[in-house]
Amino acid sequence: MTGLNLALGAMEFGSRIDEKTSFALLDQYVDAGGEWIDTADCYAFWHVPSGHGGQSEELLGRWFARRPGVRERVKLATKVGWEPLHPGGYPTSVESLDQAGIASALSTSLRRLGVDHIDLYWAHRDDRSTPLEETVAAFGQHVASGTVGRLGLSNWSLWRTERARALAVELGVEVPSFLQLKYSYVHPRPFVADQSGQHRFGWLTDETLDFATADPSWNLWAYTPLMAGSYERDDRPMPPEYDHPGTTARLEALAKVAAELGVSRSSVVVAWLIGGSPVVRPIVGASKPEQLAASIEGARLELPVDVRAELDTPW
Repeated sequence: MTGLNLALGAMEFGSRIDEKTSFALLDQYVDAGGEWIDTADCYAFWHVPSGHGGQSEELLGRWFARRPGVRERVKLATKVGWEPLHPGGYPTSVESLDQAGIASALSTSLRRLGVDHIDLYWAHRDDRSTPLEETVAAFGQHVASGTVGRLGLSNWSLWRTERARALAVELGVEVPSFLQLKYSYVHPRPFVADQSGQHRFGWLTDETLDFATADPSWNLWAYTPLMAGSYERDDRPMPPEYDHPGTTARLEALAKVAAELGVSRSSVVVAWLIGGSPVVRPIVGASKPEQLAASIEGARLELPVDVRAELDTPW
C-alpha cells in the first residue's frame, strides 16, 4: 500500500477506547499504508480518575512492544504543554515550556512509548509565562541530541509562530516547521471561541492558509477535521460556533457531492483537506473500523476539479 497523507489520532486510545480496539485500529491504519500517529502526554486526563494523562502514550508503547518492527514503519508525534500538574489543574496549572519542563516531559514520553526518539514534537500551547527564547532553545537542544526529529506548534497565534521561527534561526537551532490547528470543511463564526474555551488561537484560518502558501516549508495539520462525527450522525449537531448560514450551504453541497460519488461525507471532507492548496493533513480519530475505513477511503479519493469547485463555492 502507498502512504496516506493522513495522521491517526490516538487521543482516546487506552482510556475511552479499550486496548483491544485500539490495537486493531492501529493495525488497520498501518496495514493500509498509514505512517503518522499523533498523541500527547496529556491524553486523556479527562477520561480517567487520576486526572493525569499518559494513557495514550502507554498504550502505544505496549503496541510497539507487541508488534516487532512496526516502530520502523511509522512516524510518531507527541506533544508537551497541557498535562495538569495536579488533578483538576487544567487549564491554569499545567506543565511549563521552560527548559526543565520540556526535558522532564520528553523523558516521560520516551519512557511511556518505549522509544529512543520522537519524530515530531509539538508545543501543545504557547506558554507566555516562559521567555520564548528559552522555549525555542530547549526544543532545539533535543533535536540536536537526536531525541527529537522535527518541531511543531499547536494552538499558537501566527505572530508568535513567526517570532519562534525567527528566534530559532537567530539561535542556530532547529526551526519549527509544522502547525497543528482546528480545521474542517465547515468554518466557525469569526471571534467565537472553540468549545473548550482554552485555545483562543486554535482555529486554522484563511490567514493561516495564506501564511503556509507564502512559505511552503510549513506543514499544516488539522485536528477535529470530522467534527467528532457531526457530518455523519444526526444525534451530534454541529457545535454552536458553526451555527450560521454558511454552514448550512456547505453541508448541503457536501451531502450532494457525497451522494454523487457514492462515498460518505467524512470521506469527502478528508479528500477536500488533502487535495487543497496548501495541503492540510487531517488527524482523524476513530473508535470503530468502519470510521477509520471511511477516512482511509477519503485519503485515496481524488476530487475532480469541478467537484472541488462545487464544494468551494458555498460560504
